[in-house]
Amino acid sequence: MIFDFNVIWASLPLYFGGVWVTLSILLISLAFGLALAIPLGLMRVSRQPLVNFPAWFYTYVIRGTPMLVQLFLIYYGLAQFESVRESALWPYLSNATFCACLAFAINTSAYTAEIVAGSLRATPHGEIEAAKATGMSRFTLYRRILLPSALRRSLPQYSNEAIMMLHTTSLASIVTLIDITGAARTVNARFYMPFEAFITAGVFYLALTFILVRLFKLAERRWLAYLAPRKH
Repeated sequence: MIFDFNVIWASLPLYFGGVWVTLSILLISLAFGLALAIPLGLMRVSRQPLVNFPAWFYTYVIRGTPMLVQLFLIYYGLAQFESVRESALWPYLSNATFCACLAFAINTSAYTAEIVAGSLRATPHGEIEAAKATGMSRFTLYRRILLPSALRRSLPQYSNEAIMMLHTTSLASIVTLIDITGAARTVNARFYMPFEAFITAGVFYLALTFILVRLFKLAERRWLAYLAPRKH
């Protein structure tokens, strides 16, 4: 078997366009997912059932159903309701990019909420007692001590979630978007060379994963340096 580099070389502009689409979807999804996950994480550590239960139920349902099913429900399922088609939201819900970003943001928010909640529960009791000793209110305690500390400690786990979301964005091609996987499917449809098409897509995903890992390592080195064992 001979790998046809000419096909790949001619298709590189399509792949680079797919990289842009993939990164756009990833960054938008992670940003909105994190914004939703923080209050959900705070709700998950609450001892009040009326506060805790809705967040638990949300994360349980989202984490318990496949990402592909969620994407299909949002992109294809909502369109069957006439009230949705006639609503002011229809221009957005009929847009593949919006639906993909919404589905991915909802999905990652559930997983990230559990990461944030776990980090909050793991906060050393001494930090809480020290903050209370200074007379901090509960709101100030969460805003200045607990939440920043939890977000820093959750970086290693969150980096895995970000990488998983990068790979999950490949589902966007199913709803007509030309991301990296969509570019590979297009190349395969044009030239009937699935090996070249999808190997190239894999190389692009590997490169993006490497960049993400390095960025998170730099972030951990900066914000988690105080947790590293000290050399004597």
